[in-house]
Amino acid sequence: MTDDAPVISTLADLVRINSVSPAYGDGGSEAPMVAYIRRFFEPLGLEMWEQEVFPGRNNLIVRLAGHDASRRVILEAHTDTVSIRGMTIPPFEPRIADGRMYGRGSCDTKAGLAGMMHAVSSLCAQGIVPPCEVWFAAVVDEEFSARGIARFCESLRADAAIVAEPTELRAVIASKGVLRWKIAVQGTAAHSSKPHLGVNAITHMARLVLDLEAYHHSLADRPHPLLGAATSNVGVIRGGVQVNFVPDLCEIEIDRRLLPGETVEGVLGDYQRRIDALAAANPGFVAVMQPPMLADIPLDTAPDNPAALLAGQILADMGLDPTPCGVPFGSDASKLAEAQIPSLIFGPGSIDRAHAAVEYVEIEQVLMACDFYRDFIRLFGSE
Repeated sequence: MTDDAPVISTLADLVRINSVSPAYGDGGSEAPMVAYIRRFFEPLGLEMWEQEVFPGRNNLIVRLAGHDASRRVILEAHTDTVSIRGMTIPPFEPRIADGRMYGRGSCDTKAGLAGMMHAVSSLCAQGIVPPCEVWFAAVVDEEFSARGIARFCESLRADAAIVAEPTELRAVIASKGVLRWKIAVQGTAAHSSKPHLGVNAITHMARLVLDLEAYHHSLADRPHPLLGAATSNVGVIRGGVQVNFVPDLCEIEIDRRLLPGETVEGVLGDYQRRIDALAAANPGFVAVMQPPMLADIPLDTAPDNPAALLAGQILADMGLDPTPCGVPFGSDASKLAEAQIPSLIFGPGSIDRAHAAVEYVEIEQVLMACDFYRDFIRLFGSE
């Protein structure tokens, strides 16, 4: 394990950049990350171009030519991070201790980003032409609204994709989707001294929340072999104006994690049927589901897909666990899969350290991830 390896030096440089998503404040932007990556690749003379996603916030794509220009492999990593609020270590001062690098983004997902950069640059510097052309994509806005990957996927064609996220060096072929939306229960306002003249929206919402709790428990009865059960959480509730009013409105926000095979329309239909049943049983109950704030499909790549098989072969050769697995969190991989590109998630570090007050990544895993990315793009399409 070498703390001064080039990929570790690059990772330290990336951690020093405040690339907190502008959606979270903290004065960050992905633009300095894009500028750094451009400078990194410019001496190699590789083709590069940018895609505007928001003003001043661009995706960067780097192309490495392959023997077969009709086939393409994508390495993708996001350039933004979450907020630094609540961190108990200096967020932008990369520190190495006990075989780990500390700092915001060190794990999620600048370690994977640095590994991909060096995987591409090393092949180029050594004059190794891969079987397929390679696109390395540094994408914005993953941590907020995923508009960067949506822009990248427009008219995109590829034969395989690896998305950098912390998976502890496991090849991930399945991940849950996510659906977030609001339900508003409507009541009738009245003075609290005469509550019988009103309809209490909070009381009716309590009925709905308890009904949904029972429904959410029942999701455990239908587990997925790699992902376990679907889950759902009522994470926000708002209602009432002041204590001496009968509240005429109460609203909740729901986070529902989808399994492969579930659809947004099907899940929303389940909730609507429960609302209809409560309305039939409780006079005055009126609830309205609002359009989703976020809808992301699950990832479900076949274990016998060539990309998954090659990933397993490389991991076995490295002495790592080759068994494909699933994760509960979402990523850009599901959007690539929706574009009909077989996709895997792979990277160094643990998701438990992502977004944490003390974020770090194991240096040895960064080095091994870089080797994995390099071998994947060097070998894919050679069979």
